[in-house]
Amino acid sequence: MGFLLANDGMNGKAGSAFMVRGGRNIELFGLKKFETNAEFETTDFPVVGALVNQTKVKGIKYSGMLTIYYGTPEFLSILTEFKRTRRFPEIKLQVINDGTGTTVGNQVIAIYGVVLSKIPIAMLDDSVDYLQEEIPFTFTDFEPLEQFKAPAQLGGN
Repeated sequence: MGFLLANDGMNGKAGSAFMVRGGRNIELFGLKKFETNAEFETTDFPVVGALVNQTKVKGIKYSGMLTIYYGTPEFLSILTEFKRTRRFPEIKLQVINDGTGTTVGNQVIAIYGVVLSKIPIAMLDDSVDYLQEEIPFTFTDFEPLEQFKAPAQLGGN
Protein backbone atom coordinates (compact mmCIF):
# COMPACT_ATOMS: atom_id res chain seq x y z
CA MET A 1 0.00 0.00 0.00
CA GLY A 2 1.35 3.40 -0.99
CA PHE A 3 1.51 6.56 1.06
CA LEU A 4 1.85 10.27 0.37
CA LEU A 5 5.44 11.50 0.27
CA ALA A 6 6.28 14.54 2.41
CA ASN A 7 7.27 16.56 -0.68
CA ASP A 8 3.67 16.39 -1.85
CA GLY A 9 2.14 17.52 1.45
CA MET A 10 0.32 20.84 1.13
CA ASN A 11 1.69 23.78 3.10
CA GLY A 12 -1.29 25.28 4.93
CA LYS A 13 0.19 28.78 4.65
CA ALA A 14 0.84 28.64 0.90
CA GLY A 15 -2.09 30.22 -0.87
CA SER A 16 -4.45 33.14 -0.86
CA ALA A 17 -8.11 34.07 -0.85
CA PHE A 18 -10.07 36.81 -2.56
CA MET A 19 -13.54 38.26 -2.16
CA VAL A 20 -15.30 39.48 -5.29
CA ARG A 21 -17.78 42.25 -4.54
CA GLY A 22 -19.16 44.80 -6.94
CA GLY A 23 -16.79 43.61 -9.68
CA ARG A 24 -13.71 44.23 -7.50
CA ASN A 25 -11.22 41.55 -6.44
CA ILE A 26 -10.39 42.18 -2.78
CA GLU A 27 -7.51 40.19 -1.34
CA LEU A 28 -8.21 38.90 2.16
CA PHE A 29 -4.76 40.05 3.24
CA GLY A 30 -5.07 39.29 6.96
CA LEU A 31 -6.47 35.79 6.53
CA LYS A 32 -5.54 33.27 9.21
CA LYS A 33 -7.83 30.36 8.38
CA PHE A 34 -10.38 29.50 5.73
CA GLU A 35 -12.58 26.43 5.59
CA THR A 36 -15.68 25.43 3.64
CA ASN A 37 -17.77 22.30 4.04
CA ALA A 38 -20.59 20.41 2.39
CA GLU A 39 -22.99 18.75 4.80
CA PHE A 40 -25.35 16.13 3.42
CA GLU A 41 -28.90 16.58 4.66
CA THR A 42 -30.54 13.22 5.19
CA THR A 43 -33.88 11.78 6.14
CA ASP A 44 -34.81 8.41 7.60
CA PHE A 45 -36.53 5.96 5.26
CA PRO A 46 -38.34 3.38 7.37
CA VAL A 47 -39.99 0.46 5.61
CA VAL A 48 -42.55 -1.93 7.09
CA GLY A 49 -40.90 -5.30 7.69
CA ALA A 50 -37.35 -3.97 7.76
CA LEU A 51 -35.40 -3.84 11.04
CA VAL A 52 -33.06 -1.12 9.78
CA ASN A 53 -34.10 2.40 8.94
CA GLN A 54 -32.43 3.40 5.71
CA THR A 55 -31.03 6.86 5.17
CA LYS A 56 -31.65 8.90 2.06
CA VAL A 57 -29.71 12.00 1.06
CA LYS A 58 -32.18 14.81 0.36
CA GLY A 59 -29.86 17.75 -0.17
CA ILE A 60 -26.64 19.54 0.61
CA LYS A 61 -25.94 22.54 2.82
CA TYR A 62 -22.77 24.52 2.18
CA SER A 63 -21.13 26.49 4.98
CA GLY A 64 -17.79 27.99 5.86
CA MET A 65 -15.76 29.96 8.33
CA LEU A 66 -13.00 32.45 7.81
CA THR A 67 -10.76 33.76 10.53
CA ILE A 68 -9.06 37.03 9.73
CA TYR A 69 -7.14 39.65 11.64
CA TYR A 70 -9.49 42.39 12.77
CA GLY A 71 -9.28 45.55 10.70
CA THR A 72 -10.35 44.42 7.21
CA PRO A 73 -12.77 47.21 6.24
CA GLU A 74 -14.80 45.24 3.67
CA PHE A 75 -16.85 43.32 6.21
CA LEU A 76 -18.15 46.34 8.11
CA SER A 77 -18.84 47.96 4.74
CA ILE A 78 -21.07 45.01 3.77
CA LEU A 79 -23.02 45.33 7.02
CA THR A 80 -23.37 49.09 6.57
CA GLU A 81 -24.57 48.67 2.97
CA PHE A 82 -27.20 46.15 4.04
CA LYS A 83 -28.34 48.34 6.95
CA ARG A 84 -28.84 51.33 4.64
CA THR A 85 -30.28 49.59 1.56
CA ARG A 86 -31.73 46.34 2.96
CA ARG A 87 -30.01 44.64 0.06
CA PHE A 88 -27.25 42.12 0.71
CA PRO A 89 -24.49 42.49 -1.88
CA GLU A 90 -23.51 39.65 -4.19
CA ILE A 91 -20.33 38.09 -2.82
CA LYS A 92 -18.07 35.46 -4.35
CA LEU A 93 -14.92 34.00 -2.81
CA GLN A 94 -11.94 32.38 -4.47
CA VAL A 95 -9.43 30.25 -2.59
CA ILE A 96 -6.07 29.18 -3.99
CA ASN A 97 -3.93 26.38 -2.54
CA ASP A 98 -0.42 26.98 -3.87
CA GLY A 99 1.20 23.62 -4.52
CA THR A 100 4.46 24.98 -5.91
CA GLY A 101 7.17 22.38 -5.33
CA THR A 102 4.71 19.48 -5.17
CA THR A 103 3.64 17.11 -7.93
CA VAL A 104 -0.04 17.57 -7.01
CA GLY A 105 -0.02 21.21 -8.11
CA ASN A 106 -2.49 23.94 -7.26
CA GLN A 107 -6.16 23.99 -6.45
CA VAL A 108 -8.44 26.97 -7.12
CA ILE A 109 -12.03 26.93 -5.87
CA ALA A 110 -14.66 29.59 -6.63
CA ILE A 111 -17.47 29.93 -4.09
CA TYR A 112 -20.74 31.59 -5.16
CA GLY A 113 -23.75 33.09 -3.42
CA VAL A 114 -21.93 33.85 -0.17
CA VAL A 115 -24.05 35.12 2.71
CA LEU A 116 -22.11 36.23 5.78
CA SER A 117 -23.84 35.06 8.98
CA LYS A 118 -22.08 37.27 11.53
CA ILE A 119 -19.91 40.37 11.23
CA PRO A 120 -18.16 41.95 14.22
CA ILE A 121 -18.86 45.69 14.53
CA ALA A 122 -16.26 46.70 17.13
CA MET A 123 -13.76 44.76 19.24
CA LEU A 124 -11.40 45.21 22.17
CA ASP A 125 -9.69 42.44 24.15
CA ASP A 126 -6.96 42.97 26.74
CA SER A 127 -5.99 39.28 26.70
CA VAL A 128 -4.68 39.12 23.10
CA ASP A 129 -1.85 40.75 21.21
CA TYR A 130 -3.73 40.78 17.87
CA LEU A 131 -7.47 40.96 17.44
CA GLN A 132 -9.01 38.48 15.05
CA GLU A 133 -12.56 37.97 13.87
CA GLU A 134 -14.35 34.79 12.91
CA ILE A 135 -16.90 35.20 10.16
CA PRO A 136 -19.24 32.26 9.50
CA PHE A 137 -21.02 32.09 6.16
CA THR A 138 -23.17 29.96 3.92
CA PHE A 139 -23.04 29.72 0.14
CA THR A 140 -25.12 28.31 -2.69
CA ASP A 141 -22.56 26.80 -5.07
CA PHE A 142 -18.90 26.19 -5.80
CA GLU A 143 -16.78 25.41 -8.82
CA PRO A 144 -13.30 23.87 -8.93
CA LEU A 145 -11.44 26.10 -11.41
CA GLU A 146 -8.27 24.04 -11.00
CA GLN A 147 -7.91 20.76 -9.10
CA PHE A 148 -5.05 18.89 -7.50
CA LYS A 149 -3.52 16.09 -9.56
CA ALA A 150 -2.66 12.64 -8.24
CA PRO A 151 0.90 12.51 -6.84
CA ALA A 152 3.55 11.54 -9.41
CA GLN A 153 4.90 8.92 -7.02
CA LEU A 154 3.83 7.26 -3.79
CA GLY A 155 6.09 5.96 -1.07
CA GLY A 156 6.23 2.30 -0.15
CA ASN A 157 6.08 1.04 -3.73
